[in-house]
Amino acid sequence: MKGAAIFLLLLPLVHIHKTHAVELDTISDSQFLTDGDTLVSRTGFFELGVFRPGSSDNRYVGIWYKKIPGTVVWVANRDHPITGASPIVLKIDDQGSLILSNNISTIWSSNLTTPSPKATAKLEDTGNLVVMDQRERIIWQSFDYPTDTLLPGMKLGKDYLRSKEWHLSAWKNNQNPSPGDFTWGADTLGYPENKLKQGPQVTFRGGPWSNQRFSGISAFNSSLTFTYKVVINASEMSFSYNLDDSSILSRTTLNSSGLLESSVWVENGTKWQLALSLPRDICDRYNICSAYASCSINMIQQSCACLDEKRFVPRDQKSWERADWSGGCVRRTPLDCKNGSEGFIKYSNIRLPDTEKTWFNMSMSLEECEAKCLKNCSCMAYANPDTSLQGRGCLLWFDDLFDIRGYSVGNGGQDIFVRMASSELVAESNMKKKGGANIKIILPVAIIGVLLMGLFSTWLLYARRKRNHAKGGKSLHENNEEDIQLPLFSFSTIANATASFSEKNVLGEGGFGPVYKGVLEEGIEIAVKRLSKTSSQGVNEFKNEVICISKLQHRNLVKLLGCCIEGDERLLIYEYMPNKGLDSFIFDVNESMTLDWTQRFNIIKGIARGLLYLHHDSRLRIIHRDLKVSNILLDQDMNPKISDFGIARSFGGNEPQANTHRVVGTYGYMAPEYALDGVFSTKSDVFSFGVLVLEIVSGKKNRGFIHPENDHNLVGHAWNVYNEGRSMELLDESIAESCSPPEVLRSIQVGLLCVQQNAGDRPNMSSVIMMLGGESVLPNPKQPAFFMEKDFLVADFSSSTYPAGSVDDVTITEVDAR
Repeated sequence: MKGAAIFLLLLPLVHIHKTHAVELDTISDSQFLTDGDTLVSRTGFFELGVFRPGSSDNRYVGIWYKKIPGTVVWVANRDHPITGASPIVLKIDDQGSLILSNNISTIWSSNLTTPSPKATAKLEDTGNLVVMDQRERIIWQSFDYPTDTLLPGMKLGKDYLRSKEWHLSAWKNNQNPSPGDFTWGADTLGYPENKLKQGPQVTFRGGPWSNQRFSGISAFNSSLTFTYKVVINASEMSFSYNLDDSSILSRTTLNSSGLLESSVWVENGTKWQLALSLPRDICDRYNICSAYASCSINMIQQSCACLDEKRFVPRDQKSWERADWSGGCVRRTPLDCKNGSEGFIKYSNIRLPDTEKTWFNMSMSLEECEAKCLKNCSCMAYANPDTSLQGRGCLLWFDDLFDIRGYSVGNGGQDIFVRMASSELVAESNMKKKGGANIKIILPVAIIGVLLMGLFSTWLLYARRKRNHAKGGKSLHENNEEDIQLPLFSFSTIANATASFSEKNVLGEGGFGPVYKGVLEEGIEIAVKRLSKTSSQGVNEFKNEVICISKLQHRNLVKLLGCCIEGDERLLIYEYMPNKGLDSFIFDVNESMTLDWTQRFNIIKGIARGLLYLHHDSRLRIIHRDLKVSNILLDQDMNPKISDFGIARSFGGNEPQANTHRVVGTYGYMAPEYALDGVFSTKSDVFSFGVLVLEIVSGKKNRGFIHPENDHNLVGHAWNVYNEGRSMELLDESIAESCSPPEVLRSIQVGLLCVQQNAGDRPNMSSVIMMLGGESVLPNPKQPAFFMEKDFLVADFSSSTYPAGSVDDVTITEVDAR
């Protein structure tokens, strides 16, 4: 394949410490490498030995080009320099590990987990140091542990089976090869792309893989041709490259200043020729224009512009005029997502937005992709990410669109279809006829009929509200389809109890509206949820919550005391929880110390009992659909109570599951079958419970947690430490002294059993309660869903067929700020 390369840099000069005693071709348990010796590849391309970087007195074992002085491409002991003048030995021990030691101790080791006696090590002409067993199978290789240089044949990405990540990390400086601030590696949270980071912050994004190149890297020396290999499946996500002419020496390096450079060796000129350096310009700076805006450079300057000035406007116009683009752009008309009446506008010649919160399926047609996005209110845009696949390929975005760059025609840009409100589409339907080169209106087939139905529905809702207002709201039976016996409070009573809904009494606010603390005349403390008059979904939530929980009675469910319906006012009155939400404890540095392990374990078991009642013991089977830490309230004795049933659903006793086109919920807690296909069941709540358990144990949020070493979210990190026998590392440090290790380990294992990818593998809540309270051996969990980063059902670009991709830790929701 021909196309652009990716990355980058020239290495600092080093002093190769060579007073050759001998050049070895292998290292074994009987053939050692000492200070003056070197290990040389078969044809003499590469050499391994001891070097000193710059003027440093520290010594390191590294690999360099034998005929090109000062070009170290790999360092073994980068974190453990050899100090002093003591002699060193590099050898294979009797277990098959490569060992670097001095007269005192081991300095560095390849640390084989499976013993392999009689192993040998050699340096290949690719620059790969390999350790082989007696049958000449590779049991360890330096290519699995990149430093700051990517050579042809090396991989960037992740090996899920071995929990291994391949990425470049810069030297700290030209005299210290230990890992510095900058890294370059694969982001596997969504559709694959490479990102340059300084610490945890992204500084440059290579763009998604498209048409045999990375779309964010378009300018490259066209005289060089590369063969790329991109593999994405359940076992591995990786990128590698090779030059078509194997006689050319090539390397990609990341320097301590954060520059990525790709260069080739020019034999006649005896120098490294720079082929590409990234970032190239200010528009390569990550997300410089923020949401729904693109960066472009002309002959005069760089500038940011909203995607479309007719439909998007700067969030902060005054700052925008001062060239402060950090606020980005917003839609002129907010999305309404009613009756499928929205559509899409096509924008061309751009670098596709950040793909972290995306879903993909490389076997879908673009028409199927549009339909998939249209029926999900949280889908903001769609595109065909790889135009080389003959019309197949679907990529969906489930968040605002960030880090967009504009290109001139023919310079590597792609098309994206952005969701727009129906009124914008109808008002601007003649844009295409007027010659908008980069904009195309995409309307649903039945939009006119849908709009007419929307007008009718609006009129009907207005008529019902008029009728209800005239009736005065005396009876729930008159206002709802269900005959529900529930105490009615007058509006004046609740107003008096809350000091006229004073801001001082606000406890919080969700998608329903604000929640107030109140005190009735008899001294009973209450919590009042007041339907916001601007809420588009609050009426439905109000009715649903009343219907679902008016007759539910359980010590681990918050109790609904009554309601108020007068005029346009809709109020729900609950028992007051003095300790508020569980999130205010476990996610707060100071408060978390007050919640010891015994209390946390009791809270876990209490939530499980409440779910068991909802799923099995109540009159109707209730699926909560929004179980999360902030919806667990704590009474004065720290007993947990499940709250917020606004989006819950009830079933008859024989209904195992249902599906919906209106997926609602919260980022990080939604089961995959629900987030992707709208299928929900009791096992959907079980998945949310599993995430909740891991959060309670660790004190960390699943959404927002990123492990610094491997970019895993909390679920992925828990899965890793469990498989490595290090589950106790997940425990919140503030409760380490108060914990019972068997209970902690059992809770983590139960949590992982609950978040397994397939719903059928997850236990029901009765089994969960038995597992939490018992001492029997638990089954081993299978790999979880939303395990970072897209290790389930994703595409393999190395083949011609592409299975479906999926979304990791992304809520597909119609309820904002839940």
